[in-house]
Amino acid sequence: MAAAEPRRRSSSSHSTDRGPTDGPRRRSGKAKAAWAIRSAAEQIQELLGRAPESVSALKPTEDGWEADVEVLELERVPETTSVMATYRVTLDKEGDLVAYERTRRYTRGQIDRRG
Repeated sequence: MAAAEPRRRSSSSHSTDRGPTDGPRRRSGKAKAAWAIRSAAEQIQELLGRAPESVSALKPTEDGWEADVEVLELERVPETTSVMATYRVTLDKEGDLVAYERTRRYTRGQIDRRG
């Protein structure tokens, strides 16, 4: 039996795929953040089967990145009553998803009252 190949992303055309010299450490600060946003959005979409609407927060951590990704969970008419969710996505330094959790559910038309 052949040895198992390393885990690969589902599509070789993803912008988060990295060659041997194109890892996250070789990017500028802005490019690293953009790369982390794309990586978080693509991986949560793969897990949930729903396309993210946006990434509302991103911060670097000692071990990688944390991102809050907004996802449409239940589409309704009118659109302002659709149910949205915020997922906290944790990525390691290589951009691989290591954890995620839903932190909030709300209707699309809801305004944050946090200040």
